[in-house]
Amino acid sequence: MFTISNGIILKGQDLVPSRENIVVDEGKIIEIKKDAREGKIIDVGGAIVCPSFIDGHVHIGDSIIKDEGYSLTLSEMVKPPEGVKHKALANASDDELIEAMKQSMWDMVNSGTTHFIDYREGGIKGIKLLNEASRDIPIRPIILGRDDSFYGDDPDLSKVKSAIRKILKVADGIAPSGFGEITSDVAKMITEECSRQGKISSIHVAESESNQIESLNNDKVTEIGKGVETNFDQLVHLTNPKSNDLELVTNSNQNVVVCPRANATLNVGVVPLNKMLDLGIKPLLGTDNVMLNSPNMFRELEFTLKIMSVYYKSYINPKDLVKMATTNICGFKINNIVKKSVILEDNFAEFNVLKSFSKNPYINICNRVETKNILYTINKIFSI
Repeated sequence: MFTISNGIILKGQDLVPSRENIVVDEGKIIEIKKDAREGKIIDVGGAIVCPSFIDGHVHIGDSIIKDEGYSLTLSEMVKPPEGVKHKALANASDDELIEAMKQSMWDMVNSGTTHFIDYREGGIKGIKLLNEASRDIPIRPIILGRDDSFYGDDPDLSKVKSAIRKILKVADGIAPSGFGEITSDVAKMITEECSRQGKISSIHVAESESNQIESLNNDKVTEIGKGVETNFDQLVHLTNPKSNDLELVTNSNQNVVVCPRANATLNVGVVPLNKMLDLGIKPLLGTDNVMLNSPNMFRELEFTLKIMSVYYKSYINPKDLVKMATTNICGFKINNIVKKSVILEDNFAEFNVLKSFSKNPYINICNRVETKNILYTINKIFSI
């Protein structure tokens, strides 16, 4: 048992600041009060106590090719099966993949991340490799698998059905790459079976303008429209929405993840995050491909804070940004799998204690704090 004393706690799903103490016993928060003091007392001297980070979208497998292919197009980099990433994954040994993923997960842990949602390539084997790599690391991967049988213009649907069921026995859900690689039949099979089993279905949509144009030319509907129609739980990117795309997402109440740094690295645009927030969409923030960016949420928060203001000529609320990296997960339909806690009594202890540099705790986190300024990261299993 220990007490985090004299901290500014960002409590609840809305991250309300409160100067109180937190008592933790066997991985759970048992009391939050100004005068609470039990066990070992850790006086943090006015530091900020914030829920630990969830990285909403990662491709951790491509940790093996950091910064390779810089300046290539989106398709050249990541489109299966000929993208730079997919060729590298195919040629890497299991040991190389495991070691690279371990290094990336420790980078996450050391920068305050305790959960991440991974788009896992390599079928069943790829899922097993990530499980092996994450063993004994204080982080929880939420694994969304995929299989090569999903792809092509005329897939064998019996093989697709079998692959879906096998993946869902060992993974938290399924995430094909995008609508340019799968048919509508495959998409529906994935979402229906995931829904039946209470698992996550996720897909990239509208990452590039060209993807949107191709979808409209071929099917008279945008990729975002397809994502809504086929009922994927989680839509990733939405960087280039058309007409009423965002209103469709708002009305469908689907989960959204945005990845501004990856969009910038691939030169595909700036996500209209200001409009999303105005419409009531509450996205998660993701760092995306490790080959493109470090999986560091502080860097993602700072970049997003600044690119939105300069591009859209409108400041974004830093509190909304911090929620995108922490408590927005609580509103997701997939929260039964992620189980990400807010800072409240009787919840799991999952929080960072961060050095305070300025009076506004939210701008402090987005604009000032670096990895070296994490005083403690606490979760229900480990204390770092």
